[in-house]
Amino acid sequence: MGGAVRLWAVAGLAIFVGGCAWFRARPPIEPRVGAKQEGVASWYGPGFHGNPTASGEVFDQYELTAAHPSLPLGTRVLVTNLENGRQVEVRINDRGPFVDGRVVDLSYAAARVLGMTQAGTARVRLEVIGFGEPRLRDGKYAIQVGAFADRRDAERLRRALSARFATTHVQAWRLNGRTYYRVRLGRFERHDDAREHARQIKLLGVAPIIVRLEE
Repeated sequence: MGGAVRLWAVAGLAIFVGGCAWFRARPPIEPRVGAKQEGVASWYGPGFHGNPTASGEVFDQYELTAAHPSLPLGTRVLVTNLENGRQVEVRINDRGPFVDGRVVDLSYAAARVLGMTQAGTARVRLEVIGFGEPRLRDGKYAIQVGAFADRRDAERLRRALSARFATTHVQAWRLNGRTYYRVRLGRFERHDDAREHARQIKLLGVAPIIVRLEE
C-alpha cells in the first residue's frame, strides 16, 4: 500500500500519522465537587474482604466503598451505571483499579446496587459530591492466617508460625453444622499494629487477613 497510513483511535488516546504516534493520557478527574469522569467500572470483594485498604481501613465488601487511582481518600462519589441508570454513593477508601481502561473498582455491595455483579464490569459516570476523612475502626484485632476443616492441618500451620509469633493459636468455630479451625495470632488494640504484623507475615509467603474481634 502506498502513501501515509493514518489511524485515529476512537478514544482519542493515540493518533498514528505516517508511522509516527502521539499519545495523550486521559486527564484524571479533578478533586473538586462537581467533577465528573466516565469509564469502565469493575468490582472486588471475595479474596480481599478483611484485608487492609490504602486508607488503613479494613476492607468490608458489604460496605459502599470504592478504589480510585487519584481521588483523595475519603472522597464521596456518586456512581451512575450508564447501561441501566442505577446510582449509588460510595466513599473512596482504597487505590485501584490496576487494569488499563478502568476508572473505579467498586465494593461488592456497591456493584450489587448498580446491577453489575454478573457482568463484572459496566460503563459508569463518576461525580464528586463531597470530601471526608478515612474512617479507622477502633477496637481489638487479630490476624487470621488460615482456616481448615481438619484440625491437624491447622496445628501444622500453628507450629510453623509459633517459633516467630508466640501468640499463634487455633480457634474452632461451627458453620452449617460443621466444625472448622481458624489459625490466628495476636490481639491488637490498634489497627496499625495488626497491619505491621501482617506485613511481616506476608514476607513468609502466608496471606494474612486482619479481622476485627467482636467483644
